[in-house]
Amino acid sequence: MATAAAEQEQDQPATRFAKDHLKAFVERIERLEEEKKALADDVKDVYGEAKSMGFDVKALRTIIRMRKEDTDERKEHEAILETYMLALGMLN
Repeated sequence: MATAAAEQEQDQPATRFAKDHLKAFVERIERLEEEKKALADDVKDVYGEAKSMGFDVKALRTIIRMRKEDTDERKEHEAILETYMLALGMLN
């Protein structure tokens, strides 16, 4: 009996509509995840290219991260970092 009720529910238009939407969302997410991986691979390749030309990848990653920050936030972060480094005797 439960099987017959489940089959009847599957045939209802509202249920079919919800299933179709769910499937579409899942497929879109999967496609975007594939694109994200491809982009991540491309970024990795660019870092590798930069490294092969003698650039410091760690420094490049820091620059990329800093460029994403708001200018005021970055300046505040740099001031705090400088204060800590002075306190630890790391700057002359």
